[in-house]
Amino acid sequence: MSKPKSRPEAWLAALALTIICLISLGNVVVRYTTNASFAFTEEFSVFLLVVLTFAGAAVAARQHDHIRIIVLEENLPHKLKRPLYLLQWLLSVLLLGLIAWYGGLLTYEEYNWESLSPGLGYPTWIYIIWLPLLSLAMIVRLTQSLIERWKQSLAAERSDV
Repeated sequence: MSKPKSRPEAWLAALALTIICLISLGNVVVRYTTNASFAFTEEFSVFLLVVLTFAGAAVAARQHDHIRIIVLEENLPHKLKRPLYLLQWLLSVLLLGLIAWYGGLLTYEEYNWESLSPGLGYPTWIYIIWLPLLSLAMIVRLTQSLIERWKQSLAAERSDV
């Protein structure tokens, strides 16, 4: 599989992890030196952890590095691998499509209700909108991975004949 050095979601995941580390370290230092803590760290850390998880999952989806039953996949004949790839893709797209749909509905509702976060009072839709957006990014990366694996399977089948 091709593994480019930079993808937008890889940069987003790295940025989210860096910010989590910096605000957590800053909070620990401030807490131990002043006996007080930053109010925003928990809210931002949870939000950034969700971004990190989905962005990292999109990177793994493109490179086909997700946990899977590799014994089954590697021992199947080439003609059966493609239906397995398609089944994996369909089930993943179904799940991520549901997350994107209901995440989008939740974002819309939070926007309409003008809900505010309990910690800092920011609009909650700002945090929630990343769920459907990154789910769609994962669907795109899974589709790219399916196409690449499909072509590799066809090439391997032709070389076996």
